Amino acid sequence: MTVLEKISAHDHKTQPKADSDMQKVLDALAALGGKPIETLTPAEARKQPTPADAVKRVLAAKDRQPTPDLDVVTHELTIPGADGPLPARVYRPKGSESEKLPVVVYWHGGGWVIANIDVYDAGPRALAKMAHAVVISCEYRMAPEHKFPAAHDDAFAQYQWILGNTGAFSGDETQIAVVGESAGGNLAVATAMKARDAGIKGPAHIVAIYPVAGNDMTTDSYRQNANAKPLNKAMMEWFVSHVFTSKDQTNDPRLNLIGANLRNLPSATIILAEIDPLRSEGEMLAKRLKDAGSDVDYKIFDGVTHEFFGMGLIVGQATSAEKMAANGLKKAFGTNTLL
Repeated sequence: MTVLEKISAHDHKTQPKADSDMQKVLDALAALGGKPIETLTPAEARKQPTPADAVKRVLAAKDRQPTPDLDVVTHELTIPGADGPLPARVYRPKGSESEKLPVVVYWHGGGWVIANIDVYDAGPRALAKMAHAVVISCEYRMAPEHKFPAAHDDAFAQYQWILGNTGAFSGDETQIAVVGESAGGNLAVATAMKARDAGIKGPAHIVAIYPVAGNDMTTDSYRQNANAKPLNKAMMEWFVSHVFTSKDQTNDPRLNLIGANLRNLPSATIILAEIDPLRSEGEMLAKRLKDAGSDVDYKIFDGVTHEFFGMGLIVGQATSAEKMAANGLKKAFGTNTLL
């Protein structure tokens, strides 16, 4: 099935139904009593319960450890952003301390306004284990305190620093990839574009997980999932209002990736959720990258919502998505057998 055929297959008006695994997370999130993000100030929004909290609640109800380490060890460090030092966390498989591993630079989601590397711990942890790589999860400056393009500038500065300092965490300087979820997925693609334009070593692979890739809020998936949880149209409008000084800024190719020059970029894995307003622009990004000459592997995971990645302990589709991302990385790195 071609990309356009897949887009057509998901072109219907009613919001799809979550599968049973995903519904347990959505029910747990609702039970935590969070307020609609779009009704809050950024400071208030940052204190609301998250999908990660809901996962912990489901695991606890099953008498399972709510924060398993997955045999992955971590340590904190500080790396330079574009305007000063920023926190980061390094993940690597237990027992691999003496190995020189491929490097994955990871950026979290949250619309460039909310969340942090603690909220988005599960994704990089799973990738470190499954891809047998060292993953560096990076904080970046957030809006509205630091508006666009502060986060993009930080991401590129972090990528540059990691390129030159892989020895600091026993990483292989010849094997580097970029990964991000949601707003972070946008940062991953935009960083690869910036590396290309700056004439520096680009990543071997991009993994973009339900990325922000366009600025059209009238797409099929926006109409279909206008009231979805945990991400909906009103929330996206709220993010835009805090991140950009004007809506015209969303035409910038760093935000509107589907309108950008995507030539001479590496291979990519694009992971999308069916119940997500960002699905259509993610599909179009896959098509644009493929048309521009990149080798693209992409899939829409049915029955799950935005933020499902990293929920592999309780959501079956998330386990499959994590394996898909890890396999894309391993294929690009030329390491080990695929999962």
